[in-house]
Amino acid sequence: MSKKFKLKISSRLLKKKVRKQSFSAKKHCRFCANAELENDLDYKNVNLLKGFLTERFKILPSRVSGNCYYHQRHMSKQIKIARSIALLPYCPLHR
Repeated sequence: MSKKFKLKISSRLLKKKVRKQSFSAKKHCRFCANAELENDLDYKNVNLLKGFLTERFKILPSRVSGNCYYHQRHMSKQIKIARSIALLPYCPLHR
């Protein structure tokens, strides 16, 4: 009888397999859940809009922020308006 060899799975593939099997909770749009927050989504509310920017001042995608399509579009428009009137920067300051 020939011996059967069991193939070893590399640690990289094992981690990938575990990540696929792990349960990730679905992200919910915070603006759909709270109507009061939806009214605050305005270009003048800079503190709220800063939460949707990275440290390099790029707009976070909806898969990261958890916003629905409608509110992601509305939020990105408000950020672009705030940038055009200099309430938010386009890029980080050079030091």
